[in-house]
Amino acid sequence: MDGAGGRGERGGRGAARRSRGAARGAARSSSQGRAREPPGDEGSGAGRGRPARRASAARSRPAAPSGGEPPPAPRSGAAAGRAPAARRRAAVPDGAAGVSGGALRLREVLSRLSLPRQDVSEASGLVNTVVSQLIQAVRGRGGSFSSIERLGAGSYYEHVKVSEPNEFDIMLLMPVARLQLDECDDTGAYYYLSFKRNPKEKYLLKFLDEDGKLSAFKMLQALREIIKQEVKNIKDAEVTVKRKKAGSPAITLQIRNPPADISVDIILTLEVQQSWPPSTQDGLRVEQWLGRKVRGELRNKSLYLVAKQNKKEKVLRGNTWRLSFSHIEKAMLNNHGSSKTCCESDRPKCCRKGCLKLLKYLLEQLKMKYPKELDKFCSYHVKTAYFHSCVMWPNDTDWHWGNLEHCFHKYLGYFLDCLQQSQLPHFFIPQYNLLSPEDKASNDFLSRQLNYQLNNKFPIFQERN
Repeated sequence: MDGAGGRGERGGRGAARRSRGAARGAARSSSQGRAREPPGDEGSGAGRGRPARRASAARSRPAAPSGGEPPPAPRSGAAAGRAPAARRRAAVPDGAAGVSGGALRLREVLSRLSLPRQDVSEASGLVNTVVSQLIQAVRGRGGSFSSIERLGAGSYYEHVKVSEPNEFDIMLLMPVARLQLDECDDTGAYYYLSFKRNPKEKYLLKFLDEDGKLSAFKMLQALREIIKQEVKNIKDAEVTVKRKKAGSPAITLQIRNPPADISVDIILTLEVQQSWPPSTQDGLRVEQWLGRKVRGELRNKSLYLVAKQNKKEKVLRGNTWRLSFSHIEKAMLNNHGSSKTCCESDRPKCCRKGCLKLLKYLLEQLKMKYPKELDKFCSYHVKTAYFHSCVMWPNDTDWHWGNLEHCFHKYLGYFLDCLQQSQLPHFFIPQYNLLSPEDKASNDFLSRQLNYQLNNKFPIFQERN
């Protein structure tokens, strides 16, 4: 998924795979002239507070405060988690009005990224059949996983999938009343889990390790063995369980669907009925975008934890769990307007999701071209930058559909800021930087590639795979 726990953040799969749909997504581009220079390479300081709003759609960034310094980035709470500030030089033509040729080209790209309804219907129907049978069989066995519930997550269920409907993410939720969470590093994302007292869920006790910690490895392995046995009983489709990837939180199914296969990630997720941990306190700053009430409602939702190995551990024991906000991300993407009427059938359309799909596709195409150099990047980086951009420009009028090119450029400019400074705070855990300075060479490489595309009117959108 594109959330914290699935396909997007793992980065192991995704854009590097070539697909039929990627070819459909290529768009013809006019060759007249060159685009304005991309945002400059100079750094810009980060600070607290919400950036000033743009005075008009003609500007690419909120106005800089007196003194010439760029406006502060979205709040984060910790110095290490501050988002890079908006750049001073814009990649958007000043005074742009109406629909420019560039916007028309981007709209053509978006139209080609739309998934054919028949393909979507066939693929989703097959996935639903397989997953429903599996869940019924797993529940029917009784024991540890008899209470699982299903939740669709990731780009397909967020309606931002590009290329083909060939990858699905399904979270299998296991309800747990209460757990003791102990941070296992300084990111605020990874935890050791244990029980404060005898749990109601006695069936979980057999998954404790010798230190009394709930073992993600043991639970995932047990579920994997059950699924491997049950797929043999599915008669309506040809399903196999792919080989386990080290450190992956998913059990990956491959469903035969000529001429291409469908990949389904089954993600074991603990749904804990308790407050979010302190590391999330200064995250999810959506007050100016979605409203204070919505933030409170979202933070009152259950805590999700996925069986994800923390690679920073000196000794990998398979007993770490990572926070996941896939359910919150899905809710925000599917209800993204500040006015509560955005993109309704008879209301003005915004281009928020269109911009996200364009940058997802751009990264996907670059990863296909430079798989080794861009291996560390995934769609979750793009989605995180999207959420920060929605906070930075919170109004529906900031994302008017008629200003698609302008909006895409300012969103891309923000992502370039993050790459230049090797600083992209996790949207829900501000102290967790998704762009490590240790990977600066990779960050710089992607920055150069994006700047080249921006300066040359995105030639990669013309390429046919």
